[in-house]
Amino acid sequence: MSEQKSLNFVSCLLSYAREGKTFGDGSRKLVLSVILSVISITAGLVPYYCFYRILCLFLSGEASSVGIWCWSLLALAAYAGKILCFGLSTTASHYAAYHILEGLRNRVADRFLHAPLGEVTKHSIGEMKGIMVDKIEDIEPPLAHLVPEGSGHIVLPLVSMAALAAVDWRLFLASLVTFPLSMICMALTFRISGKNYDTYNESLAQMNSNIVEYVEGIEVIKAFGRTGESYGKFSSAILNYRTFVVKWLSSTWVTMKLAFALFPSTLLGVLPAALLLGAEGTITAAQAALAVMLSMSMVGSLAKLEVFSNEIKKVQMTVEELQEYLEMPELPEKGQDVELKDYDVELKNVRFSYDKDEVLHGVSLKLPQGSVTALVGPSGGGKSTVARLVSRFYDVSSGSISIGGVDIREMPLAQLSGIVSFVAQDNFLFRCSIKENIRMGNPNASDEQVIAAARAAQCEEFIQKLPDGYDTPAGEAGKRLSGGEKQRIAIARMMLKDSPVVILDEATAFTDPENEDKIQKSIRELAKGKTLLVIAHRLSTIKNADNIVVLENGNLLAQGRQEELLENCPMYRKMWESHIGAKSWSVGKEAAANV
Repeated sequence: MSEQKSLNFVSCLLSYAREGKTFGDGSRKLVLSVILSVISITAGLVPYYCFYRILCLFLSGEASSVGIWCWSLLALAAYAGKILCFGLSTTASHYAAYHILEGLRNRVADRFLHAPLGEVTKHSIGEMKGIMVDKIEDIEPPLAHLVPEGSGHIVLPLVSMAALAAVDWRLFLASLVTFPLSMICMALTFRISGKNYDTYNESLAQMNSNIVEYVEGIEVIKAFGRTGESYGKFSSAILNYRTFVVKWLSSTWVTMKLAFALFPSTLLGVLPAALLLGAEGTITAAQAALAVMLSMSMVGSLAKLEVFSNEIKKVQMTVEELQEYLEMPELPEKGQDVELKDYDVELKNVRFSYDKDEVLHGVSLKLPQGSVTALVGPSGGGKSTVARLVSRFYDVSSGSISIGGVDIREMPLAQLSGIVSFVAQDNFLFRCSIKENIRMGNPNASDEQVIAAARAAQCEEFIQKLPDGYDTPAGEAGKRLSGGEKQRIAIARMMLKDSPVVILDEATAFTDPENEDKIQKSIRELAKGKTLLVIAHRLSTIKNADNIVVLENGNLLAQGRQEELLENCPMYRKMWESHIGAKSWSVGKEAAANV
């Protein structure tokens, strides 16, 4: 089983260099790097042979300046070729490695985009950062060094051992005298290391998550006076990681050092054997010297292989973890756009489960084109789940959702995303200007169209107060914008996109009363002729909806217009009375404050 996993790890590592256009280019460069590395390492043996030939000339009494110069220049040329080929090999391997890393990061990001939202959100930000930045970067050393250089360093001992066997087969056996014991020590090292690697990954992911949480939550930490407690958690995660790594490395120190010490068996094996065979007259003095030089030539390569072997387990675990992300299930997708007769949205007996817990229980609902449908109900009733299913962030567990009579699973995701606009309650600003954040709704929109959308979403007044107006970086502006202002930027994106199906998940939750009415009018204007689905907690914002749907615990409890629900649905009537009471209380408090 372990051998199979090892083979899978090697094949995965090499496959990264073969796949795709960019990967294919990396693959050719990697092959070239391996060839140049083998030439470089092998060329390093030529000076030993040249010295052997010069030694033969002296021992035979045939030494001449011409002969010595010829062999010396050949040795110099071989050494220069070794340096040149090594430099070219390193250049090619690093070129290949970083092109492959670029492709891998794009592949993981693309996998996140096409995977069900639940598959993505079950990973913490620390885990995602770890895989996208740290783990993929860990692939660079084996691709840039282990594969090309390792190939060369494997070839050199093989060539040297073949040369020793050509001189005398006993010298070949002598070169292997400590090999079995060294392999035992190396196997013990891998075994000890392997047992702890899963714990290492967990410890690293926990540290990354705590660091990200501490940095992102610094405002809340300061606001609630939890600096000491939060810093303690942050510091504890780093301390635990350090303690574990030091303990882990210490556990493998003895076996690893023994393996390093025993692997190069030059003085222990070949030197005594060469001297003994030379004394017996079985080999010449020149051959004995050549045997010792060949054995010494292996020391550098074996030392390199030992260093590389120390990284193999780490690389293996990294590749296996990376494969889990690359093999993350994707939403099935059709290849060609479909024709729609209209933009009616219909849910038929929709059931959906997060893992094993079913949260929607056979919901059937129709949203006619040009109508406004509102979803209301207690928290956890399944309102946001319905919105996300229509946007196909997930696939339904059973039943179907169709737009224009076509199951959304039969549409390419790109076509569906062009049809449906989704504005969530919690909106995100990207690291670009305010103008470009709005333009994400329609990348081809002109500046005038962007400004018009911002004006319609009641954004223009606060944007003009920013240091550079529409060109203010969102990172800088985000510190100055309220939740309601960020929400209005998201609504401007949606207006600019101008999709036929619009979903608003409590999109005016953070909007102040002064601007809420303006935005509601803008949304109503935008929604003319469109299919509009609104999730609302403030019932006054949806009292004029064409259809109000009450969801409770994943079941469709009632639906109809406001008047019908107030008369026939006790839950909606209770929600409305609570809402009106809260508004009256709020107005009363404000009036009292002004007295």
